[in-house]
Amino acid sequence: MSVSDLLAIGEPLVELNQANDAAPFVQGFGGDTSNAMIAAARLGADAAYFTAIGADRFGHALTELWLREGVDASRVVINGGAHTGLYFVTHGTDGHQFSYLRAGSAASRIGESDLPVDRIKATQILHVSGVSQAISSSAADAVFAAIDIAHEAGRLVSYDPNLRLKLWPLRRARAVIHEAMRSCDIALPGLDDARELAGLTDPDAIADFYLRLGARLVVVKLGKAGALAATASRRERIAPRAVAAVDATGAGDCFDGAFLGEFVRTADPFAAARFANVAAALSTLGYGAVAPLPRRAEVEAALAGG
Repeated sequence: MSVSDLLAIGEPLVELNQANDAAPFVQGFGGDTSNAMIAAARLGADAAYFTAIGADRFGHALTELWLREGVDASRVVINGGAHTGLYFVTHGTDGHQFSYLRAGSAASRIGESDLPVDRIKATQILHVSGVSQAISSSAADAVFAAIDIAHEAGRLVSYDPNLRLKLWPLRRARAVIHEAMRSCDIALPGLDDARELAGLTDPDAIADFYLRLGARLVVVKLGKAGALAATASRRERIAPRAVAAVDATGAGDCFDGAFLGEFVRTADPFAAARFANVAAALSTLGYGAVAPLPRRAEVEAALAGG
């Protein structure tokens, strides 16, 4: 089996979005690690995804999405006894509200025995997140097993904490995420996640925390304030990219996919962080998690234009 650039493990979601009480629901897509792999594929990376979906129209829609976007989903498990994860977005005077239908989903039933071991061994970077582990105990154990498989094969592991307190309590999340991140090579924390998980708000302190925890490379995503990339011997603050943002949904996921794909391509974490910073900014110019993800030519043009 040839070696691919990236493989992510997690839970994809189908979005049903209702603009107002009288409007029909419009279907879209979400799921942090799925979004990241689509972003990476659009930017030229060889990206693959592993999960489980239901034998339903929503699982079929996700399969078509990955095929359309050039993400290898050939090892995805189809579970006829479980449903594909869904979330609903409604809008009102208090803003938009999210409601999730993911308990008992096909992805949450993944266990260690389901893992595509040969595929994990044949990818340069395995990417997982806190959400990948939060959806169930069996999924959490599967992620730990996947990390071990990747390292035994000499591969790198990337981890985004992506804390979601609707999925698990903070104490459990902190214990599982920190344990996983002790074994990761690339840490991709967001500022809000680090505040909750590590009690830190200073980007340099956050980078130091994850470097001490075990990561060789840390990129702290700072949203509108840009990013900070750090190794044990060097760090660089990435200036923010000013855009007329309309929706930041999935921007952090876009950053992950763009960074990992560019890091595989160049082996330069600081150039990859600059590239990802621009890609994430461009992803905020449209609505939804997937539709506005940029293509490589757009990012390169933005970089060339300063």
